[in-house]
Amino acid sequence: MKKSKYQRQALLKETIEQNPFITDEELATQFSVSIQTIRLDRMELSIPELRERIKHVAEQQLDEKVRALPLHEVIGEIIDIEPDHMAISMFEVLPEHAFSRNQIARGHHLFAQANSLAVAVINDELALTAKAVIRFTRPVKVGERVIAKAKVMKVEDQSGRRTIVEVMSSVSGEQVFSGEFEMYRSSQQIGKKEGANIEDSD
Repeated sequence: MKKSKYQRQALLKETIEQNPFITDEELATQFSVSIQTIRLDRMELSIPELRERIKHVAEQQLDEKVRALPLHEVIGEIIDIEPDHMAISMFEVLPEHAFSRNQIARGHHLFAQANSLAVAVINDELALTAKAVIRFTRPVKVGERVIAKAKVMKVEDQSGRRTIVEVMSSVSGEQVFSGEFEMYRSSQQIGKKEGANIEDSD
């Protein structure tokens, strides 16, 4: 049975409250309506577009959590972070990020998103990439949104100044990039033994 406009908008509001980072395209598919209908619904409900919702969350939650670099130096937009544990960012591929001939994103943009997220997740005044092992698993094109998820895995050495961060990037749930970053930090990481994995919070 087709939902009324009132029912759809009530569910739309609830859906966005539960997942502020859902896109208009995903909402249109979920509710079996056009993207234009979703945009009109959002306007009537005074719900801002995705970019504004992400910016709002960042301003409220992230400024005090990201220590190793200024937020504006992160490639992509951080949408969630737990220092020294995990972080998530979103990067929208625009024409200036891609080769003009085939609209495929240049690899260094995907690497930069992952690398800057690995820096940002380190809860320290200084974090530098000492080594990275990366893999591209499929091309990313203009218009796609890349979701990068960083997870702090373990302390690499006895000094506690080397931390391993794993980053997985995906588009619509399909992995497009993976990387393992060995991060140097300016102070000793406390409370984690060498080789002690941190449990996934998912």
